[in-house]
Amino acid sequence: MHFAAQSHVDHSFGNSFVFTEVNILGTHKLLEAAKELGTIKRFIHVSTDEVYGEIAPNLPNASETCILEPTNPYAASKAGAEFVVKSYQRSFNLPTIITRSNNVYGPKQYPEKVIPKFINLLNRRKPCCIHGDGTNTRTFLHVDDVVKAFDHILHYGTISEVYNIGSDFEISIAELANQLIQYFGLSEHTNEYLSFVTDRKFNDRRYAIDSTKLKQLGWQPTINWQQGFKQTIEWYLNNQTYWSDLDPILVAHPIINLKTQI
Repeated sequence: MHFAAQSHVDHSFGNSFVFTEVNILGTHKLLEAAKELGTIKRFIHVSTDEVYGEIAPNLPNASETCILEPTNPYAASKAGAEFVVKSYQRSFNLPTIITRSNNVYGPKQYPEKVIPKFINLLNRRKPCCIHGDGTNTRTFLHVDDVVKAFDHILHYGTISEVYNIGSDFEISIAELANQLIQYFGLSEHTNEYLSFVTDRKFNDRRYAIDSTKLKQLGWQPTINWQQGFKQTIEWYLNNQTYWSDLDPILVAHPIINLKTQI
């Protein structure tokens, strides 16, 4: 299973070359190694729902056959990697499967991602930094359900197929912040804990995928938002020393000098 990637959209606006190197060239090197080895039974490439681009509310959710329309350097690098994966399947009969997942959340997620980032900010009594007006929506899926999906695809997926891994739970970033503020008992001071900052260079309004194909294979998400949300918050509150220094990534637009050698 190929999970390795640079995956933070904000960082891709600051240093897009490293995303191309890691996500496309890195994938290419793994594919070539798998081809040369000749004994790989399944090469599962983990992609993202962001390759579909922005899905307007009046449009149907994206199925696996939809055209890829990435709108940021991160998503473009993941789409590019997918094309290399498909080429190795068709040219060399490499037994590949591609997955495209919604936003994943849960315990131990690095706090550059929105849910742990907001939890850590509020725990420090700092405001949630919301890009733009906060009406952008995201669909979240608990990490345990994603793990079960990968296990299911590993054992029952069909070679050369693409599988969406998605949830029906969609929430705006502003509402996400409000729910966290309420959980922390800070509702009387909500405005103090909402900081609307300059938006990203481009910020997709919405992602939405159709996971019918995977559900027909026998997978279903089992952890609802209320259960997973509470479990995730409690883990971060009980493990505040899990990472040593989070201050550089808890700012509105972190800029990290990403360097790599492949």
